[in-house]
Amino acid sequence: MIGRRIGQRYEIIRVIGDGGMSRVYLAHDIILDRDVAIKVLHYDFANEEELKKRFQREALSATSLTHPHIVNIFDVGQEDELHYLVMEYIPGRTLKEYIHTHGALTAEHAVSIMLQLVSAISHAHHNGIVHRDIKPQNVLMNGEDDVKITDFGIAMALNSTAHTKTNSVIGTVHYLSPEQARGGMATKRSDIYSLGIVFYELLTGKLPFSAETAVAIALKHLQEETPSVREQMPEIPQSVENVILKATAKDANYRYDTADDMYDDLLTVLSPERANEAKFTLPFDDDRTVAIPIVKDPNKFNNVEDTVKIAPVKKEPEPVVPEKKKKKKKKWPVILGVSVLIIALLAVLLTMLLKPKEIIVPKVVGEEELAATEILEKEGFVIDERFEETSDEFIAGQVIKTVPEAGKKRKEGDGVKLFVSLGKDKMTLEDYTGRNYEATVRLLESYGFEFGDPVEEYNDEPEGTIIGQQPEAGEEVVPDEAELIFTVSKGKELQSLNDLRGMSEKELKSYAKSSGFNIHIVSEEYSESVEKGRVISQKPSKGTKMDKNGRVDVVLSKGAPSKPVKLLVKTITIPYEYQEFDEDGDGEAEMQPQKIQIYIQDRNRTMNDPAEEFEITEDTTRKISIELEQGGRGGYKILRDQTVIEEDKFDYKELD
Repeated sequence: MIGRRIGQRYEIIRVIGDGGMSRVYLAHDIILDRDVAIKVLHYDFANEEELKKRFQREALSATSLTHPHIVNIFDVGQEDELHYLVMEYIPGRTLKEYIHTHGALTAEHAVSIMLQLVSAISHAHHNGIVHRDIKPQNVLMNGEDDVKITDFGIAMALNSTAHTKTNSVIGTVHYLSPEQARGGMATKRSDIYSLGIVFYELLTGKLPFSAETAVAIALKHLQEETPSVREQMPEIPQSVENVILKATAKDANYRYDTADDMYDDLLTVLSPERANEAKFTLPFDDDRTVAIPIVKDPNKFNNVEDTVKIAPVKKEPEPVVPEKKKKKKKKWPVILGVSVLIIALLAVLLTMLLKPKEIIVPKVVGEEELAATEILEKEGFVIDERFEETSDEFIAGQVIKTVPEAGKKRKEGDGVKLFVSLGKDKMTLEDYTGRNYEATVRLLESYGFEFGDPVEEYNDEPEGTIIGQQPEAGEEVVPDEAELIFTVSKGKELQSLNDLRGMSEKELKSYAKSSGFNIHIVSEEYSESVEKGRVISQKPSKGTKMDKNGRVDVVLSKGAPSKPVKLLVKTITIPYEYQEFDEDGDGEAEMQPQKIQIYIQDRNRTMNDPAEEFEITEDTTRKISIELEQGGRGGYKILRDQTVIEEDKFDYKELD
């Protein structure tokens, strides 16, 4: 498919996804000059005329869905037996890959994603379309918080065919509703059940039901209640868990009536008014009888190679012809006939002596071309034409066959056509980078390729993606003589997250640069113990293994919470201590400056440093302001030439 143009406008570039019923390619629309995603269905439509019509009808119906969280379908097409959908190309990853990378999401983040998904499903339901296969693998992420759901209409189209008329179900067993597991028809409430399972996976990072077989998982959907999210994550509000419990009720009658109802519930699920909500319970007996599907053995068929008795064909007896009575003949006609016969024999003998001699074509198959030519020419033949063909049996240069074949009689001098081997058929290797390793190996094994041990390396490509190959693309090789070695991505290299508590914003930026993590300050809170501007908490916690682009949410401290403040404004008079000085001896006293220092103890200042310093030469009045927080103590002290002349102490309660 790579390099092929379908619909006369879509050029296939590379594979970007594989699924049970389809393969998705990145393609370029040469008419509108844009990249698109093309989903090519695996299902064989050859003998399903009704399925063709249904698929086109349902796919075209899905094109009517216009919603910000639904992947747009641009076109539906068919080329020979190839059926495909042309969709909006979303370059991000799937929600399943995001959960695998980030683990459990916060309740706020999970609710944000669910609101988008439920609104998309609600829009589809209003247009009469049931998705049937809701799962994180069918949700594409266009950034951290923007999601788009895909694959509308495909499961619906394939569900009413001869392929599914034996109680089989279209869907993914981990997200399958109980009614679908019983073989019943999927409804809008079946979609709601699947949404509840997705919500559970977002909050916990894992699936609610797991087992070794698909049948065992389906039975758990039928028989076991959805596990409690709060038992694993006590910090999740009961109101959030209630949404899951109601959406995944075994009896569809107790689920949300519509996706709109589920959406309305999600809008308020984190509000303070619902903080003390009671746990959702079902008003029916858990011990009721549950219908369990019966797993039957597949029908057995006769082997086409079994020996069967065939009656021989009897030959009809030939009719008996009655003998006729011999008539008496005259002798002279006999003599005449013998004479004519002798003359004819002489003519034949003369002709045989004059015509070319007949010779037998010798066996030269398997001989080198030169040796075969010598043998044929020695016998009296000439080589009139030479052809080259690939052959798995004969090496290059050996004769594969002759025309006429060995053993045939031909006249001396006749021409012989010689077919010479080119060796085994060669195959030009494609560029397999970007494809899934396991799927590619399964494909190439059918051609007879051998494989060396894969080389695994950390890479930004998803785990299991081919990122290199030997021999390289474009080389011609014989499949059963070539060994392919692929370099395969181990996924993004994970590293442990450090303890960020106590870090400042500057330190966070430095750590984000060195580690590659995306660190987001999600909120600020008051803290008695953590200094303002430093990290109080983080999610994920320290030691968590993450890829370099993983997101880390941190909460910063706003410092200690503010307390009530009282202000004291006091007017003080600082007396000047008069002394007579006559330094120049002229008999007149002079006023010497005296140094004043005022110390204040309040919520902003300490006694370690003076609040004011100045000099006086006379009595001076000053106003001092003192601010005390609730529970605080303060005071002031006045020094004149290093001598305390006034001081006072008081606490918050003493201030008016």
